[in-house]
Amino acid sequence: MTAPITLMPTYARQPVAFVRGEGIWLYDSDGKRYLDTTAGIAVCGLGHAHPGVAKAIAEQASTLVHTSNLYRVPLQEQLAERLCAVSGMSRAFFGNSGAEANEAAIKLARLHGYSKGIETPTIIVMENSFHGRTMATLTATGNAKIQEGFGPLVQGFERVPFDDLEAIKAVAARNPNIVAILVEPIQGESGVRTAKAGFGYLKSLRELCDQHDWLLMIDEIQTGNGRTGRYFAYQHAGILPDVLSTAKGLGNGFPIGATLVSGRATELFSPGKHGTTYGGTPLGCAAALATMDGLLDGVVANAEVMGQRIRDGFTRELGDLGVYVEGAGLMLGVVLPKPCTELVALAREAGVLLIVSAENRIRLLPPLILTAAESDELVSRISALARAFLAPSHEARA
Repeated sequence: MTAPITLMPTYARQPVAFVRGEGIWLYDSDGKRYLDTTAGIAVCGLGHAHPGVAKAIAEQASTLVHTSNLYRVPLQEQLAERLCAVSGMSRAFFGNSGAEANEAAIKLARLHGYSKGIETPTIIVMENSFHGRTMATLTATGNAKIQEGFGPLVQGFERVPFDDLEAIKAVAARNPNIVAILVEPIQGESGVRTAKAGFGYLKSLRELCDQHDWLLMIDEIQTGNGRTGRYFAYQHAGILPDVLSTAKGLGNGFPIGATLVSGRATELFSPGKHGTTYGGTPLGCAAALATMDGLLDGVVANAEVMGQRIRDGFTRELGDLGVYVEGAGLMLGVVLPKPCTELVALAREAGVLLIVSAENRIRLLPPLILTAAESDELVSRISALARAFLAPSHEARA
């Protein structure tokens, strides 16, 4: 099965097409069932074809889809109020994706710099990060491979190693133009990487930003909406960012993103400073409100419990092979002692969908509605695949 030649070849698509989903399961065009550990890359936290979200989308689509932001959008106002209540933030701007949410954050940082008389405002970003594929977010992303061929990149960024406070302090000492730090609580695209101090790293960044009058901008595109066992990952650290970006799991598959602000970032945007045609439509907001209803009905707490169950399971099943697990909640990186990209195809043949990042890290992002039995099945099936893959006989065949 190959993709039609009328599609631009921007993806090396796998030879499978899905036609139906239910909970944690996907079904292909031949009727084969697959255990989905990817949730559309951390998007479908409530699983596939969630009845509450489906009903909200259908009812809203039959009433009103779009009017534009020239007018008040009551559902957008409701969603902003709901997100601010659950996050502790003050105001929200809605776009259509995580990249758009991060673009808004970058613009806020520059406005913050200009308000202080800094003509070349600069944002500290991290190695191995991922913030999007627009020109500014591509530059902020710490991956030279995906930047290749797109220069000149956008100015105004300083890159430091993730989880290195001393490197940030060194930048602060030599560059008076720093205005913000942009960081993921857990690095996702590079294979689920956590700081040595866990979420305490964010607390240290909060202190640095307060010391220097910088914005702390936290990218929760992937970690947000319950993924780590709190509605937002920074809540593990007991802090509040100045800018928060979120998307992916916010609409359970319907495209919507949000940039939330608090503190010194609250008043930076004014009419004419930013905008979007499609952001925060009645349809998108209806989907997001229904998604929040589902997530806040015990699903976020379930992510923490099932995440720990899965961690313990992999330690028990694969710990003797040097396999270990990083992450939080149901954003987990199962780290193997050798490159394992071929596991993606082997797992797919066995009816399991996997993502492998950074060559040797299985990135688990399953729906947050996993039951204990489903969690155990996930561990059992992946462990069997990994053990067979790591066996000496497999190496000899290879």
